[in-house]
Amino acid sequence: QGFLLCASIIIAFGPQNLFLLRQGLRRQHLFAVALFSTLADIVLITMGVGGLSALISDNTLFQIVMTVAGILFLVWCGARSLISAWRPAQQVSEFTAAPTNHNGLYATILATLSFSFLNPGAYVDTLVIIGSKSLLFNVDQRIIFAVGAVLASMFWFFTLTYGASKLTLLFRSPAAWRTLDVVSGCIMLGIATTLFCS
Repeated sequence: QGFLLCASIIIAFGPQNLFLLRQGLRRQHLFAVALFSTLADIVLITMGVGGLSALISDNTLFQIVMTVAGILFLVWCGARSLISAWRPAQQVSEFTAAPTNHNGLYATILATLSFSFLNPGAYVDTLVIIGSKSLLFNVDQRIIFAVGAVLASMFWFFTLTYGASKLTLLFRSPAAWRTLDVVSGCIMLGIATTLFCS
């Protein structure tokens, strides 16, 4: 049940999945991106299954702070994507260059963790949905439930990152990069708007 629940909510294309897709297409630090996304989910799922979801639901200040931080982060990422849509040639030149495995590794890891911990959707998925569902089980079953959820996250993150790296022919076109940037920017700004209105 943990695997199926996590798999059903993690495949929605929000900011984190779009970031993983972009890194996969650029073929940069694939293992590090997938690994640290998984590790971040392990932390969040563990906190949710451990009962933190019940505490957060009663903490209005924490909810407000995380929502505002998430809105600012999504607006910044969305704006960057829309700006990049006007210069897809640069994206193509980076994409067709030889893959790098050392340049910007720490910056990539930091960005990966940012998309995990500053993404409001990640907290909803792990602390609220998965965490609340886990409370229906006893302690032993809850651990198994959490392991299943973590396995679903790991499977998805590695599949998406390495799978995207195989789409080389499609994204040699500037139009493909422009479309991806516009869609990404609109999704992120749309989520930010929804959070602001709520």
